[in-house]
Amino acid sequence: MSFQRLAEEIKRKNNRTVMGLDPDFKFIPPCIYDKQHALYGDTLEAGAAAALEFCLGLIDAAADLVAAVKPQSAYFEQYGVYGMSALAAVIDAAKKAGLYVILDAKRGDIGTTSAAYASAAIGRTAVGGASLPVFGADCVTVNPYLGSDGVMPFVDAAKKYGGACFALVKTSNKSSDEFQNLRVDGGEPLYIRVARMVETWGGVPDGSGYTCVGAVIGATYPRELAQLRGVMPHTFFLVPGYGAQGGGAADVAAAFDKNGGGAVVNASRSLMCAYKSAGDERGDNYKSHTRAAVTAMRDDINSAL
Repeated sequence: MSFQRLAEEIKRKNNRTVMGLDPDFKFIPPCIYDKQHALYGDTLEAGAAAALEFCLGLIDAAADLVAAVKPQSAYFEQYGVYGMSALAAVIDAAKKAGLYVILDAKRGDIGTTSAAYASAAIGRTAVGGASLPVFGADCVTVNPYLGSDGVMPFVDAAKKYGGACFALVKTSNKSSDEFQNLRVDGGEPLYIRVARMVETWGGVPDGSGYTCVGAVIGATYPRELAQLRGVMPHTFFLVPGYGAQGGGAADVAAAFDKNGGGAVVNASRSLMCAYKSAGDERGDNYKSHTRAAVTAMRDDINSAL
């Protein structure tokens, strides 16, 4: 249960990096897309095949360095049924490589619908007399702003199957304060109220010191990040916004506990598209460029702790 395996991987690799897998068309190296286009033409199948090849290459490049990967469901869903098959293959490959897998789907619904989402992401689906795994991720992101009945089915699935979930608390996007910073009864921001509930939803912490319900806190809000670490001492943090969104190592340092644990930092474009920054226009050496970017990010964060 909880984030114990993730914490162990972080310690073993001395790396608090999560590599986001966002295979949008504009991120896929031409050397990959051109090959798949020659096979499938201007089709969704070509896009999904290119996305799959790219993500498998990224996993191969960095599996011994990063603790976790975070495939973003939307970038696979845009390729239709082919993309969903690619997503399943990416999750399977990442788990076989020993990586902790966070499915970034930001699910949010209530009742049996939420339970069905949880079954697909981190649980099992009942078919006749069988109970079958679907995507088999270790963890899934959820939207808690529908209230506890939208989250508890994920918590129940996490506890039953040894998984976890990350609830959105203070997100990295520029307009997050439109709702999340609204003052509620007592004058505290809404995100603080949500944070207090997230801290309780997972119940008793396990051996990692954290519960099975984590929180998404953006690196682009370092003051709030430090504040929320105090509010949620038993909550594992997922921190997006490093790199392309403007967050740096100094911004994310407050996410970690006194031992340098309790959080992971996500970067997607800055790692996936490192080949572009290196001037490798066709991406023929995208793996080596990503590997170098992952190493630099690891060292940058470690130096700030």
